[in-house]
Amino acid sequence: MSMDKKKALITGVTGQDGAYLARFLLDKGYQVFGTFRRVSTPNFWRLQVLDLLDRIELIPADLIDASSVVEAIELADPEEIYHLAAQSFVGTSFEQPIATGDITGLGTTRFLEAIRQINPRIRFYQASTSELYGDGNRAPQNEDVPFHPSSPYAVSKLYAYWITKIYRKSYGIFACNGILFNHESPLRGLEFVTRKISNAVARIALGIECNLSLGNLKAIRDWGYAPEYVRSMWLMLQQDEPDDYVIATHESHSVGEFAEEAFKMVNLDWQDFVTVDKRFSRPLDVNYLQGDYAKAYEHLGWKPEVKFNQLVEIMVKEDLNRWNRWQRGEHFPWDASHHVNEARILTRSLKV
Repeated sequence: MSMDKKKALITGVTGQDGAYLARFLLDKGYQVFGTFRRVSTPNFWRLQVLDLLDRIELIPADLIDASSVVEAIELADPEEIYHLAAQSFVGTSFEQPIATGDITGLGTTRFLEAIRQINPRIRFYQASTSELYGDGNRAPQNEDVPFHPSSPYAVSKLYAYWITKIYRKSYGIFACNGILFNHESPLRGLEFVTRKISNAVARIALGIECNLSLGNLKAIRDWGYAPEYVRSMWLMLQQDEPDDYVIATHESHSVGEFAEEAFKMVNLDWQDFVTVDKRFSRPLDVNYLQGDYAKAYEHLGWKPEVKFNQLVEIMVKEDLNRWNRWQRGEHFPWDASHHVNEARILTRSLKV
């Protein structure tokens, strides 16, 4: 391996964005290190799907353990850190608000403080989120729109957003916030509504399942394609000066529209299969998100190519392909065949 390869450390490399970003950076010629959290059954299926598991260096780390954060940075010795790891599901943040704050909020501080002490020249990307905006504005949201977080997850990300700016201004660290609006793909986790829909549509089309229960059908989101969004992360760290950017499509659609479009892909009427179950509604929800990516286009040259209908088609076709292969008895890395129905999990929000 060439000694002059640029090195990058990706936290949360086993997630959707981590896997796509690892592939992107490897294609750019980077040496890629990725942190993962040790659990009894490691989840590497996304890296296996993209054929990356043997191409990156894996480092165990936990965001609540500062010493493991330090060790990860020392082992990788990177020029760039992409901090994607978090407790990233909004619904879970209501069930586990304290853990979400420690992991998603303070975990960012642990990385920034380690950078300050070990090597302040490291460039740092913080994965921010459109959930910061909450329900405070019905117009498209850009970098100047005030934040109104509406979940423990969003509050934790708000802390991470501001601590990133503080370390940038106080210590001169090249640190950027990428305020990414919802971005999906066939690698999205089944706890997220888009993949929940595409997976259920595939199962219903193949006669494996009969219906789909959803929560708030009226919630409106700006949905983009994850492989395109990871490119924006890299672009932010290649600039002369650090800054914060909104990454979005400037289009918005409701959960109901996503379901309708997904069922159209298999020539079914979504209203024949979708039911509303209040148990899947959040205690406090965000009803409208639409991002304005004008600044990213102007300064980074970034714009989305895959729009809503194409995104839905990509996801439904891939889940159909997976379930077809599963029915034929094929073995391959994926998540849905081992996923428990969320209605079987008792939480505050899912109590009967």
